[in-house]
Amino acid sequence: MKLWDKGFSTDQKIDHFTVGNDRELDLHLAKYDVIASKAHAKMLGKIGLLTAEETSALINELDAIGTSIERGEFSIEDSFEDMHSKIEFILTEKLGDTGKKIHTARSRNDQVLVAMHLYLKDELARIKSQTNALFDLLISLADTYKQVLLPGYTHLQIAMPSSFGLWFSAYAESLIDDLYFVDAAYKIADQNPLGSAAGYGSSFPIDRNFTTREMGFSTQKYNVVAAQMGRGKVEKATAFGMAGIAATLSKMAMDICLYMSQNFDFISFPDELTTGSSIMPHKKNPDVFELVRAKCNKLQSIPNQLTLVINNLPSGYHRDLQLVKEIIVPAIQDMKACLEILTFSLKEIKVNQGILKDPKYDYLFSVDTLNELVQNGMPFRDAYKKMGKEINEGTFVPKRDIQHTHDGSLGNLCLEEIKAKMKKS
Repeated sequence: MKLWDKGFSTDQKIDHFTVGNDRELDLHLAKYDVIASKAHAKMLGKIGLLTAEETSALINELDAIGTSIERGEFSIEDSFEDMHSKIEFILTEKLGDTGKKIHTARSRNDQVLVAMHLYLKDELARIKSQTNALFDLLISLADTYKQVLLPGYTHLQIAMPSSFGLWFSAYAESLIDDLYFVDAAYKIADQNPLGSAAGYGSSFPIDRNFTTREMGFSTQKYNVVAAQMGRGKVEKATAFGMAGIAATLSKMAMDICLYMSQNFDFISFPDELTTGSSIMPHKKNPDVFELVRAKCNKLQSIPNQLTLVINNLPSGYHRDLQLVKEIIVPAIQDMKACLEILTFSLKEIKVNQGILKDPKYDYLFSVDTLNELVQNGMPFRDAYKKMGKEINEGTFVPKRDIQHTHDGSLGNLCLEEIKAKMKKS
């Protein structure tokens, strides 16, 4: 069954090419098509295009379909083009002519749009919740290990003292910036496009304010052409939100892989979180974190993929837009999986608490030793030359009892302030 069926068949090769994997992807969205269809049916009843009995019958059957979706019993067979045609078929099979009335005053275009908006709202909320969980863990780890020093690097060269408190809380605070983009994407998704029909509205006296309230949107996408032009744009906004988080997770995963190597030996994980080699019995490979890194690097390409699909399309609907679904839906699943596995794994991290005992890290303290000379009255440039000379001559003696007190330094992590910032966001 196809919603645009005019009574003649389509060649199977064309059908396979145009439908693609929509049936599989629509299983993620079917719940939201039911929610939108219920709101639409109630609205049709409110304006008199359905009787009270017809409205009630449609709502009951849509609830039954929703239950089958929640139970994992809903399927979209090859004889159906998508979730919309399958749901309308069930309604027609159960209710006859009443089921056929559900498509009154709407198009498949605004059906897809509203289902995607509802889906993205839910998924963005889940991503935000998972990001908050990771943030809380990182702040907790920062507090636990705030006294444990860690070498800081620039250009991959030993630079200045850092700490695990700084390292963990740096990634925590970075996630706040990422959530600003997620919140922006949510705001874009939180607009009701239902009622735009094929992109130019309807001659039926529909009540879009009613469906907006019924589905929990904060506002409408008022202009019907703007609503249609939002297809691809809301997915792209979501992709940018995820790309920010992905960049943070990818960088942290790279740090973890580096710090786990024997050359660094800053951190370790239990054996069950690492993998071995088929020929080298000593190996403990960071496969989980390598895959997080790779998946998150892929996620950062999603905005560009979507741009290349939707770029330079004129206003109005084009079949190109079908492809955004197959880009964004799997990306969302990858984003959630990376957040989940990183949070799960970091709970088991083991920190090496004696890293800086190794003499190769003595030069980490050159700046602090220099700064003490300046605080005792020596001009900075003279103190710098003195340190350089001692280092070159091998007579440098590091000042290890360092005191960093300013906001955000290793001696003053401002964890409560960072938590307050996250709460406000």
